[in-house]
Amino acid sequence: MNVDEELKRVADQERLLRFPVFTETTAWQVGSALRARAEALGQGVAIEIRQAGGTLFYCTMPGANPLNAEWARRKHNLVDLTHTSSYATRLTLQREARTLQEAHGLPDRDYTAHGGCFPLLVEGCGFVGTITVSGLPQRDDHYLIVEVLAAHLGIALDTQP
Repeated sequence: MNVDEELKRVADQERLLRFPVFTETTAWQVGSALRARAEALGQGVAIEIRQAGGTLFYCTMPGANPLNAEWARRKHNLVDLTHTSSYATRLTLQREARTLQEAHGLPDRDYTAHGGCFPLLVEGCGFVGTITVSGLPQRDDHYLIVEVLAAHLGIALDTQP
């Protein structure tokens, strides 16, 4: 799949994967489902769900390392600014042959355009937070989130990377 096709696919995901409401209970359900799916795949990841600047769910699994928390922080910082997935930003920069620093002047120590952070979107409200996975290749981090969100929301979506 080329970059433009993948960007369209990600834009469709962001348009469709919206919650009617999002509460602490929803965060627990989604976070637990992400952990269960990663465990079923035999993957160790860090998972973080944030809303209004606060952490609602955080988990590191066996196989994850302390750097995964740092990657998650840098990913969610980017999505907090852009309100679009970190993978979409990565693909856009790839298409433009630019870095995040060149495009937006954002320092690498605090921001990264690597897949694995998805905007938490609520119908009628818009962006309210982030859902982040770190520990897999960036495309796989992104699609783990998409797969679990689609299942949770009951949306038929092609979630295969």
